[in-house]
Amino acid sequence: MNPQAKLIFTISLLLGTAITISSNHWIMAWAGLEINTLAILPLISKSHHPRAIEAATKYFLVQATASTLLLFSSMTNAWYTGQWDITQLTHPISCLILTSAIAMKLGLVPFHFWFPEVLQGAPLTTGLLLATVMKFPPITLFFLTSHSLNPTLLTCMAILSAALGGWMGLNQTQIRKILAFSSITHLGWMTIIISFDPKLTLLNFYIYSLMTAATFLALNSIKALKLTTLMTTWTKTPSLNAMLFLTLLSLAGLPPLTGFLPKWLIIQELTKQSMAPAATVISLLSLLGLFFYLRLAYCTTITLPPHTTNHMKQWHTNKPTHITIAILTTLSTMLLPISPLIYPLS
Repeated sequence: MNPQAKLIFTISLLLGTAITISSNHWIMAWAGLEINTLAILPLISKSHHPRAIEAATKYFLVQATASTLLLFSSMTNAWYTGQWDITQLTHPISCLILTSAIAMKLGLVPFHFWFPEVLQGAPLTTGLLLATVMKFPPITLFFLTSHSLNPTLLTCMAILSAALGGWMGLNQTQIRKILAFSSITHLGWMTIIISFDPKLTLLNFYIYSLMTAATFLALNSIKALKLTTLMTTWTKTPSLNAMLFLTLLSLAGLPPLTGFLPKWLIIQELTKQSMAPAATVISLLSLLGLFFYLRLAYCTTITLPPHTTNHMKQWHTNKPTHITIAILTTLSTMLLPISPLIYPLS
């Protein structure tokens, strides 16, 4: 892709995100989401591979539908209450339609079907944007309207997301699809707490974005897209593979790594809200996700490839690891000890 075109699309992406997260009016928020959608489409389809074109088409159709529902929700609320302010969403039908629209934007169950397919068709760097930056504006709208949304509906969607994300990721061999189902599981954790402590949802999203960025950039550096190729990359960059192993365990939420912090705080808050059964169920469902994270981690470092493998071992290179990956990996694994400082800041 032409560097100038890539720069324009990247700036449009940042502009759309900035417009949505800083707006008070529904029309401005909708316009920012549309700019975002149009800016990411060329980045998804830049390889001109049929799978990439298919992913871009699916993404466009789903996001256009979600944007239409969001606009319809805000217009219904304005019709009944005369309010276009995002925080003044009070009509119950509008709240229900908005929940559906944002769930579709994010890829929450039962609107999750598009996300693994789109992520599988996109390059790793674009996949990183889809899994982190593109989810920030809808999460912000969730944050601003959290007091109006139905907690029971959100809890059901969250538990279903954690269950399906973990269950459907078990038998995958494509790394991008595994990370897509991982994202759906993490969105379940963010959704279950948003009605009770919205700031905790944002903290969870920031930490999830940190860990996902470290994982995607490490995989992009070693050019691994499938589990079979991941098993042969240990000869190329052993130190990076070791750090990828820790980042994957952090994504799984194992203590004493950073990923344990949001899960710990969410379970604590749910227990305070007399929702111990929901906390127990979502904690047990996270074991499904733990299984495929351990599978990824096992393929990354522990398993030596068999001699009969069809994949050629890669030469060890002395090319230095990018400083961004080093910083993100360090943050993804070592923030838990300073959690008393992080939570008040959020």
